[in-house]
Amino acid sequence: MRSIILAVFFVCAIGLASPALQCSHKELDIPKDWIDMDQLCIQKMRGQVEEELKAAMQYMAMGAHFSKDTVNRPGFADMFFKSASEEREHAIKLISYLLMRGELTSKVSSLIKRNLMPAQTTWINGVSALKDALRLEASVTRKIRDVIKVCEGATSYNDYHLVDYLTGDFLEEQYHGQRDIAGKVSTLEKMTEKHGALGEWLFDKKLLKGEL
Repeated sequence: MRSIILAVFFVCAIGLASPALQCSHKELDIPKDWIDMDQLCIQKMRGQVEEELKAAMQYMAMGAHFSKDTVNRPGFADMFFKSASEEREHAIKLISYLLMRGELTSKVSSLIKRNLMPAQTTWINGVSALKDALRLEASVTRKIRDVIKVCEGATSYNDYHLVDYLTGDFLEEQYHGQRDIAGKVSTLEKMTEKHGALGEWLFDKKLLKGEL
């Protein structure tokens, strides 16, 4: 066994020393004509990546709160954890788009510059959490619209493709999501008004079963 380990070690050492296996390479001479995004638009897109991740962290905090044994609302927890995953997926989509356009090929480590810790970690009940979720979605929507505004008219040229992508893919989902949360707030408030804590418990069970 010892001889096998030594053999593997020497093979790895030889491999690392071989120039053919090195990861570094000379700077490639690739034409830059195809990279045409405006810098102000790029900055807004990078900022939106942070907004999506910030929203994801807030939803994770919501999911964690409702997962606690002292709260025990698995339906709410599942909904908010899924929302966190969706926000992370949005951030990945934005990063992928920038890469497609030739951006983020350098200084990737500076993409996230601020503290993304959630602003709130506890809620008094399900209604308050849903209302905060609706405010969060509305804030993200406004930020996306701001990106669209900048990339459409406040830059050196109208970035039609990016504007269409954000409008069709992101805003469509945002508006549907906002309406869904608003409906949940309405339903839950009516249930708790009539049945009190039992109304929230029943609402949570319906969430867990996917009936809301």
